[in-house]
Amino acid sequence: MIRDNETLEALLDSVRRFVRERLVPAENEVSETDEIPEAIVQEMRDLGLFGMTIPEKFGGLELTMEEECRVLFELCQTAPAFRSIIGTTVGIGSQGILMDGTPEQQAQWLPKLATGEVIASFALTEPEAGSDAASLRTSARREGDFYIVNGTKRYITNAPHAGMFTLMARTNPEDKGAGGVSSFIVDAKSPGISFGKYDKKMGQRGAHTCDVIFDNVKVPAANLIGLKEGQGFKTAMKVLEKGRIHIAAVAVGVAQRVLRDALNYALERQQFGQPIAEFQLVQAMLADSQAELYAAECMTIDAARRRDDGKNVATEASCSKMFATEMVGRVADRAVQILGGAGYMAEYGIERFYRDVRLFRLYEGTTQIQQLIIARNMVRAARA
Repeated sequence: MIRDNETLEALLDSVRRFVRERLVPAENEVSETDEIPEAIVQEMRDLGLFGMTIPEKFGGLELTMEEECRVLFELCQTAPAFRSIIGTTVGIGSQGILMDGTPEQQAQWLPKLATGEVIASFALTEPEAGSDAASLRTSARREGDFYIVNGTKRYITNAPHAGMFTLMARTNPEDKGAGGVSSFIVDAKSPGISFGKYDKKMGQRGAHTCDVIFDNVKVPAANLIGLKEGQGFKTAMKVLEKGRIHIAAVAVGVAQRVLRDALNYALERQQFGQPIAEFQLVQAMLADSQAELYAAECMTIDAARRRDDGKNVATEASCSKMFATEMVGRVADRAVQILGGAGYMAEYGIERFYRDVRLFRLYEGTTQIQQLIIARNMVRAARA
């Protein structure tokens, strides 16, 4: 669903120019320093990128899912770390409040998130709970007007920069499954919160993750999302379903950049007296990449439109996420092959993308989790 083509095109033009003039030139600096310059983060705030999905009444852009995907196609034609700094606020960090929060919770937090004044982070994964989110052990015990939170969260994106966490914790120790889990808004400055050292990752330098430790952290009962216990797992699943379409769009955008770089190299690199783009085996790799990229883009837009229409897109979201993230891995692999020895060298940048995109097949639900969701939905539908 596109509400106003002219307004959207103006936003897309601004994002394209921002990527071309500011982000691409800063890629090497971010890779070497493991930091995104604060001036660039501020420009993202000024462009409204932190508030893409937040309603206009709270100061956001209120993009539809399709509009969000089209912005991501443009924004992600650069190092994925740049998208990551806004990603948790745009998606999993804020959407739980937007979907299930009370009007008071929304009014308190969403305006700050929309401007980027506060960066949101999503605290779900634990040392013993990843894909099996229902098995989480972090506890939230009610004591009067507060919950006392104890536990450790792992691989939490943007945790070192977060102003608030959307936290999943077990409020009913008797219920060992999903029904015992609740979601909370936790001020990152609350006493008792501490952080582990930055994780040293395979790629995506500049995008920071670390452990978050909650030691007798007092969280006001008013910060229980929706003021209902036992709804946290349902909130998380709704948030992650939308996030899977988001990540599919991210994968499409990165693949567009990687394939364009590989094509440009193939047009310039001469062997046997002609550009290697004239060799049929190189053309085969380019063609396979273009076809898969086109398929992923179509899937992502279709899933987004279905969601905008209010349809159940659990299967389509998982299909898009699975296919697009696997696709970008294959495109990056072929790009290294097309560049040959240059593809293995840091100065050309392709090897960095090759490492960066590997993460997409892991977070927001691994490929294998998406396969399970898709197949189980198929079986359930066939039996209905």
